[in-house]
Amino acid sequence: MADMTLPTCRNILRAGCWTGAQDIVTLTYDARFLRRKVLCTSSGERFLVDLEHTTSLEDGDAFRLSDDRLIQVVSAVEDLLEITGPDLTRLAWHIGNRHTPCQIEPGRILIRRDHVIRGMLEQIGATMHEISAPFSPEGGAYGHGRTHGHDH
Repeated sequence: MADMTLPTCRNILRAGCWTGAQDIVTLTYDARFLRRKVLCTSSGERFLVDLEHTTSLEDGDAFRLSDDRLIQVVSAVEDLLEITGPDLTRLAWHIGNRHTPCQIEPGRILIRRDHVIRGMLEQIGATMHEISAPFSPEGGAYGHGRTHGHDH
């Protein structure tokens, strides 16, 4: 049974649609996909997220707590591969063909570190560097939601 003394969030405010956060919570890409979970802010306060549906959160979104305070979502730094090369379109196709979440930017693609995908990309001419950065991959085929690998 949930601790009913915790402040509770049942409403997400999207980035750019709010101001005035009282605290932050730093979450990985995987942790930003949730429905019901107790989270802890940077100042150590715990709160319950209890949403109607599983929701994908982005950097800059906010949890509105039951007492009207706002807690800002910050994307955590994660271990990634920065992929570059002479034919990024071809590399992106191969990454997508493996249902691997990727963040596409001008001149580079970011994926989570994966030795199997790395080996495949090296064989087709990609240049890779291990980096640590926030990860915000592209959404689903219709511009929202998440992509999932074959293990879902």
